[in-house]
Amino acid sequence: MIGAILWIAAALAIGGLLISALFRDSVERNFDARLTVHVDSLIAVSRYDDSGRLILSRTLPEPRFDLPYSGWYWQISDHRGAVLVRSRSLWDETLDITAPGAQGGMRTEEMPGPDGAMLRVRFIDVTLPEMPQPAPPVRFAVAADRSELKDELRPFNLALLWSMGALGLGLAVAVAIQVRFGLQPLRRVRIALADIRGGRTERMEGDWPSEVQPLVSELDSLLEHNAAVLDRARTHVGNLAHALKTPLAVLGNEASRRQGPRADAIGRQVGTMRRWVDHYLSRARAAATGAVLGARTPVAPVIGDLKRTLQRIHAERPVEIVVQVEGEPVAFRGERQDLEEMIGNLLDNACKWAASRAVISATRTDGRLVVTIDDDGAGLPASQHGEAMGRGRRLDETSPGSGLGLAIVSDIAGLYGGKLQLDESPIGGLRTVLTLPLAADQAVS
Repeated sequence: MIGAILWIAAALAIGGLLISALFRDSVERNFDARLTVHVDSLIAVSRYDDSGRLILSRTLPEPRFDLPYSGWYWQISDHRGAVLVRSRSLWDETLDITAPGAQGGMRTEEMPGPDGAMLRVRFIDVTLPEMPQPAPPVRFAVAADRSELKDELRPFNLALLWSMGALGLGLAVAVAIQVRFGLQPLRRVRIALADIRGGRTERMEGDWPSEVQPLVSELDSLLEHNAAVLDRARTHVGNLAHALKTPLAVLGNEASRRQGPRADAIGRQVGTMRRWVDHYLSRARAAATGAVLGARTPVAPVIGDLKRTLQRIHAERPVEIVVQVEGEPVAFRGERQDLEEMIGNLLDNACKWAASRAVISATRTDGRLVVTIDDDGAGLPASQHGEAMGRGRRLDETSPGSGLGLAIVSDIAGLYGGKLQLDESPIGGLRTVLTLPLAADQAVS
């Protein structure tokens, strides 16, 4: 738009200069034509009397020739430059026309006038028929103040300047309107993509201009392809999980039926394989879904479902799960099963180690989703926080588990651009802080 406005300004400036030059040339030609008429009139009324003196048979019709220093003058001089007759407007001055002879053609000169003003002079050398032959030619000259030219040009140039300025402003506004409304479909495309990313729609619906429709069709095709790839990835992950779990279950059962060091070693290795399979399958599924457009999961229903599930799992222990949700509901930009796995692992750990209470809250902080889980258990020294988040490293063998819970949560959170932090809980135990991306519509609100 700036480039278009600069081109418009340059074009109008050049056009204005050309128009002004053409008008100036026209005004000068018209001015010279008026002077020529007066020169011809002066020749027509000039004659010699009986004594051979040049006289005018009648006065010229222009009254300014009779007003002293009016700016309009005429003069008749001989071939030596001596003044024969002059207008009353010259008073006691003369026109010093020293140009070469102009016999047979009209010429134009510019020279200073009696009052210092610049004059435009038209003159011609003519031999009158009643002059004795051979006789030298006589110079007839008429002059006028050039300020009259400026007086005619000034209002035209001013009107031209205002006209070009108004035209330029109108064209600039037209360009701005054209750009704004011409690019409006692209803004609609951006809004439609934001709706898809926020999970509000699945396709770019609506009527689109023919210029934008190919782009919209390609984006819809890309979304469909992305969804198909995601479905295939989920199918492959599920198939791989079932394909591996069955042989591992068989190996585990066979090892449990036998006694001895070899059977114990096989059982331990099978357990390790199960943990790593669970770990990497979780990572693979999260990697396949972490950047999917349209993934949006409300957090409150997930926490509610997990609370009911874990209360049944830990029914034998008097652990109270407290949900603290303040403000408007928040949503996670990602898949529900990933959110369930992350919060489920953390809340399950809190229930295992809590003395009587586990507290979970989900808030929106600085454009991010922050899930905080506290327990009132024994806690964990700060020196062991790094080990607790390590892969497959269990700090307590008395509780069931794979030792990969925190590592899985950290990995899945990292795939979504989030992170997991451990800290001391204000109610006495361990605090886990899970930071995740908000759904697109909440991140910009």
